[in-house]
Amino acid sequence: MVDNEGIWSRGGSNVEELPDPFAPLGPRPGAPSDIPGLEEKPRRRRWWPMVLYAVSGVFFLILIWLIVTAPLSRALEPLEDPAILLLSEEGQPIARRGAVKEAPVDVTTLNSVTPAAFVAIEDRRFYRHWGVDPRGIGRAMVANVQAGGVRQGGSTITQQLAKTSFLSSDRSLKRKAQEVIIAFWLEAWLTKDEILSRYLSSVYFGDGVYGLRAASKHYFGRSPENLSLAQSAMLAGVVQAPSRLAPTKNLKLAQARSKLVLKAMADTGAVSPSRAKAATPARPIYRSSKIPTGTYFADWVSPSARDAYEADFGEVRVPTTLDADLQRLAVRAVSRAGVGDAQVALVAMRPDGRVVAMVGGKSYKDSPFNRATQARRQPGSAFKLFVYLAALRAGWTPDSKIDDRPITIDGWTPSNNDGIYRGEITLREAFARSSNAATVRLSENVGRVNVMRAARELGITTALPNSPSLALGTAGVSLLELTSAYAAVASGRYPIRARGLLEEEGAGRLAGLLQSGGRMDSRRDWAPMLDLLYAAANNGTGKRAALAVPTFGKTGTSQDNRDALFVGFAGDLVVGVWVGRDDDRPLGRNVSGGTTPAQVWRNFMVSALAVDGRAGPRLPAEFRIPEKARPERKKESPLPKEWTEGAEPLRQVLKELEKLFE
Repeated sequence: MVDNEGIWSRGGSNVEELPDPFAPLGPRPGAPSDIPGLEEKPRRRRWWPMVLYAVSGVFFLILIWLIVTAPLSRALEPLEDPAILLLSEEGQPIARRGAVKEAPVDVTTLNSVTPAAFVAIEDRRFYRHWGVDPRGIGRAMVANVQAGGVRQGGSTITQQLAKTSFLSSDRSLKRKAQEVIIAFWLEAWLTKDEILSRYLSSVYFGDGVYGLRAASKHYFGRSPENLSLAQSAMLAGVVQAPSRLAPTKNLKLAQARSKLVLKAMADTGAVSPSRAKAATPARPIYRSSKIPTGTYFADWVSPSARDAYEADFGEVRVPTTLDADLQRLAVRAVSRAGVGDAQVALVAMRPDGRVVAMVGGKSYKDSPFNRATQARRQPGSAFKLFVYLAALRAGWTPDSKIDDRPITIDGWTPSNNDGIYRGEITLREAFARSSNAATVRLSENVGRVNVMRAARELGITTALPNSPSLALGTAGVSLLELTSAYAAVASGRYPIRARGLLEEEGAGRLAGLLQSGGRMDSRRDWAPMLDLLYAAANNGTGKRAALAVPTFGKTGTSQDNRDALFVGFAGDLVVGVWVGRDDDRPLGRNVSGGTTPAQVWRNFMVSALAVDGRAGPRLPAEFRIPEKARPERKKESPLPKEWTEGAEPLRQVLKELEKLFE
């Protein structure tokens, strides 16, 4: 150290003037460069982290989408809309609906030729590709160009599994891209045997059959583990076009296709050429099943059945309320109605709402439209039930008097069908004769709001117009709903819900206790209403329906005789009959509720009550069945007629003597 250097100097320079050893090499921000021409270069932004984050985000979203959209167990689950076998109350099959899928198969337990047949014809490079086969796509394109149309598909078995189990059948680039992504997903998480097992367990084989187990049972009556070479080849050939190649529909075409499968198996080495050539074409078993797939009752009850029972493999057996014997009688009564080109509908139920017979038209094959449940037609005078019920609740009785004279409201004057006005009459006579003038006058007296309230409480749900014509049934209702309302009167409680499924006894009682509604007052409402319905069915417009047992009911005829109805009950049955035309043309003046519908009703009930043999609900103690007037019978001598011949003069003498002693 030189003499003049101190602790605050270095090399003769003050340390404060020396450069900072920790300063950056470049110039300070904002400081001019000391070197002429040297400018600071902008720093490059690093984009690769953002790209990495974006790719990771997309991958994460795809992963979430795959987990939600393509759960690996989807193909092993039963169909969401499985086959159901509807059973009558007696346990007889009455209808079969939906497709069948049986339990999954495991390719490791199958005959080796069975999975080999599917691989050979559908995806011969299945065990060598990773979900998508570019070579297969190219081969299919060449074959299709040479054939001048689509003859081969380039989709692998993995792609077909993705399409059938997770995607729709739409043909679009978006769906194809989704199919490829899901195929990669399946290949990443499942083994080849697991993919093939899922494919065979879920693919469609025609005839409403899904999966190899169901197809084996359906076509050949055996388990998939016991399929022969020829049977395996036939089933493998069906999956290309199930509707066209199903052996039950086109056996020759199915057998021709199975030969192509056998040739493909020989080409891939799955079997020897000699064995493939020697295989005799398979033939399916034919089963003569008379169980229909659709009926009016089945169409109506199926949605409730699917909601009530969980999905399962095979057929779900669903017991219903239908009585097979009563259904046959209902079909017979409708077929013998003799209404020409008009239609007839009939629904029969128990007083608690269990539907035991339903006919929605003359022929389900010609027209599956259910006129008992789907049609909304004017009930005509059958709607008067609610008018008179409202009057009874307001204090009127069957013996109360009402004017049967013309009435005009807001320029509208209802007329009686027979054109006769009887002056002051009882409610019983007005209801029995179905007087329109008296009914409208009664409705206005008790209030339309109360009439509508009575209809709602008894289960009518359709729109009701607040107009004077409401009393005459101008609002459209279904026959099922109207019959349910009459069932409420038969049982004395309301509302009655029409149902087609059997309920367990305990569940039925609990449902009855929890059901909102009420019971009819036996003295004020129930007994008087039965009085009116009895008068209408036995002495009034519905007397053609009268039976040897107590009969209750009401006729209905809509404007211009477009609809004719009779709804009533006897024994343990409540039955509604409708006659009309689908195009709403008039039936003619000769058809009314008291003619054809009443006769159809009676024809059904005579046989139905004999077969059914059940007693109806106990009637209220306040109701007494009126005794019918009996014709006076002339007293006759118990002696043979020839013994008394010539004794007439003596009888005259005796009569004269009796007069003398009186």
